[in-house]
Parts: sequence; structure tokens; C-alpha cells
Amino acid sequence: MLGSTRVRRHTIAASATAAALALVLGGCSSGSDGEKKTADSSAKGEGAFPVSVKSALGTAKIDAKPERVVTLGQGSAETAIALGTTPVGIESYEWGSDKSGYLPWINEAVKKSGGELPKQFTGGEDIDFEAITELEPDVILAPWSGVTQEQYDILKDIAPTVAYPDQAWSTDWDQQIDIIGKALGQADDAKGLKAKIEKQLADAAATRPNYKDLKFSYIYNTGPGTLGVFKPEEQRVKMVSSLGLTVDPVVDTFKETEGTDSALIGLENAEKLKDSDLVFTFYTDEKSRKEIEAQPLYAAIPAVKKGAVVASNDNPFVTASSIINPLTVPWVIDRYLPIIDKAVAAAQK
Repeated sequence: MLGSTRVRRHTIAASATAAALALVLGGCSSGSDGEKKTADSSAKGEGAFPVSVKSALGTAKIDAKPERVVTLGQGSAETAIALGTTPVGIESYEWGSDKSGYLPWINEAVKKSGGELPKQFTGGEDIDFEAITELEPDVILAPWSGVTQEQYDILKDIAPTVAYPDQAWSTDWDQQIDIIGKALGQADDAKGLKAKIEKQLADAAATRPNYKDLKFSYIYNTGPGTLGVFKPEEQRVKMVSSLGLTVDPVVDTFKETEGTDSALIGLENAEKLKDSDLVFTFYTDEKSRKEIEAQPLYAAIPAVKKGAVVASNDNPFVTASSIINPLTVPWVIDRYLPIIDKAVAAAQK
């Protein structure tokens, strides 16, 4: 099980989110009209309101099922879409978008549902409050984001705003789904989404019994001469381990960098990854990849030397493989497994 994994957005993480998965509770066909009406109302969340969702920045009081949803941060748009509500507005994420200007899994899911693509606006440190106001949202979802108290105090005057329960960028993937399910009045449907994600990853792992007992480390760099390792609880690592591979125990020996799920260990400690059968990483572009791979200490890592490296500089793929949510997981699995297979073959030579 993926369980409740602690995730914090690392400042260097390139991403640091398939069809819409509308899971609704239907009435029994043999029931009376009254019973069916009650069940249908429950499925739409009509009986779940008013509801209050507490966060570290304040409490969002939602009086009725939101119809106009705006999302900030990552993952919330995907979960809302999977629950059957396409947001009217989302924070733009150009780095991971394709030629459409949208994250491809969002673009594909909305088009498949026949809906209208959300308006995109600037988020992060420079939230476009005017654009959000013009969208007239019923609720603003930001449970996995870096929204500050100052920003929250402005947002909550526009619409009830659901922020993170603890710290910025520290909401568990499954906790995020629960929070959004509650805010949209679809708690049971949210549970179904989590179960589906678990099953998708487990089913994929079952097709790759040869991954068993192979150890991996997921590394990153902030430029030549640097080296970092993502910890087992980090989402991209959790996704890989859920596909059947095992995190190299050495990763737990590195001291976590405060406020992250990673550890900067320095390139001089690259030899400590000698028992990793595979190395996972990503690059910002091909030029950066060549610079990093040309470093003697980096090239001497056994997995790197054997070519047992799972890496990409395709921004949408890097983004999707870094975030666990109802749209990224099915979108990325079929793209991920062939790349991992190639690295496994190199490791087993």
C-alpha cells in the first residue's frame, strides 16, 4: 500500500502534477423513486453541506456543493476532474505542459469528458488575484501548494479557500484526495479514487516480477558538482517503489535536508550509491544531461557506468512521474515501464 506518505516540494524538483475517473454512487435499480432520489443526491454531494474544511491557514466554510472550482498548486485540478468537476480556472504550469499549453493528462481528460478547458492564470509567488476574482469561484482548492498566509487572506475573501492541513507543500497524496473529496461533498468517491490508484500501481507491478529485489536510488542535482537523493517518502520515489522496485537502504542513512523529502549528499559521496542496481533521475535539458554525465565521480556510479539509468528530459513525463494523483498515474505507467525495463536489462547484464 502507498499509505500516507509525507511529501514536501523540494526547491530543485522539476515538477515539484488518461480519462476522467468519475466515480459516483448510484441508487439500486430495484429501489423506489424516493430511494433513488436520495442516492442520487448523495452521489452529487448535495447532502454533505454545509461543510467546514480546516487548514493551517484558516477554515473554509462551504455552504453548498461547489460548481465553479479554482485550483492552486499541483494535483488538485486532476482530483477535481476525476471526481467529475472540471475547474473553471487552474494555476498554469508551463514547464510541464505540452504544445497545447496544458498538462497533457489534464488536456486529454477534459477533452474526453467533453468539457471546456479551464482558464489558466499565474500562481506561485505572484498569484493573479484579479483573474481568480473574474472566474467567480465557489471554492478555491489549494491543499498541496505554497500559498502564504497573506495570499490566503486575500483568497478567502474571493471564495472559501482550502489550504494545506500542516505545512506548505507537505500534504500526502492520499490526504489531498480526501480533502478535495470533502470539499466537493464526495468523500466516498474520493476513497474510490485512492483505491483505484493503488490497484493501477499494483497491477503494473504484477506484470514485472523481474523488478523484485532490485534496489534503486532516485537522485538529483542542482548543477555540476552537486548530488542529492530523494527519500523513500517522496512521491516520485513512492511511485517507483509501488511498481515493485526497492529503495536502496543507503538512502535512509543520509540526513534529510530540512523542509524536504530529500538529502543533499554532495558529488564526493557518489560512491555510497555503489549498491544501487538502478538510478532514477531527471534533467532540465539535453545540455544539462551531458554536463552531469561527463563528471568522473558521477560516471563512476556503478548503475550509471552500466547504463542502468532511468532518466528523461521530457518535461511533461518528468512532471507526471513526480506526482501521484488520479490522472498522472494512468497516464505515466505505460510510458514508464518500457524505460525502466531498459535500465533493468542493463543492470542485469
